[in-house]
Amino acid sequence: MLTLKAQTRKLLGRKTKQLRKEDLIPAVIYGHNIKTKPIQVDLKTFSKVFKEAGESSLVNLEIDKEKPTSVLIHDLSYHPLTSKIIHIDFYQVKAHEKLTTDVELKFIGESPAVKNLGGILVTHLKRVKIECLPQDLIHEIEVDFSQLTSYGDEIKIKDLKVPERIRILEDGELIVVNIEEPAKEEEVVKEEVAAPEAEAGVATAEKPEVLVGKPEKAEKKVFEKKVEK
Repeated sequence: MLTLKAQTRKLLGRKTKQLRKEDLIPAVIYGHNIKTKPIQVDLKTFSKVFKEAGESSLVNLEIDKEKPTSVLIHDLSYHPLTSKIIHIDFYQVKAHEKLTTDVELKFIGESPAVKNLGGILVTHLKRVKIECLPQDLIHEIEVDFSQLTSYGDEIKIKDLKVPERIRILEDGELIVVNIEEPAKEEEVVKEEVAAPEAEAGVATAEKPEVLVGKPEKAEKKVFEKKVEK
């Protein structure tokens, strides 16, 4: 398990700007029946740990000289302009309590339907939510494309293989990935021809009506006839 060192944070509120100038990130650690505690971590050190652990691996968090605590990197806040991390939430887990988190899907293998038939592979999900005890937590779930051999083939949530102690919280009928048949050349040509015609139709419909002649003269003739009577 990866280890990350942290220190108790004394600067709060707007004063945390000073921490960021020193490449320190303000953070908090909290959990079920645990009092929230403000802490701070080194930006470079955290970035290395987060790159490997992500949000679905347990990390040993050492605060000052206290005993290491098992945590999940639960939430990150980024600066809207610089995209730098400006705040971190750590969630402290307990060995006997189940936790809920998102896990990445790792796509492996090659689809025969794509390689041999020219099919189009469409991915619908990249992460799924799971529930398990901390010691059973996995970093990723593999999705094997080699199962997709024909047009219309698909892999659903219920088809994913995970250890027995892990429960996927998504609808089992949700499609993770599927193979679609490519459009035929005739259909593509028809679409290309239909597009200019449709545009021309819209232009004609939107063309403003033009009045021909001079209305003021017509009104004058009607007036003159009335006078003659």
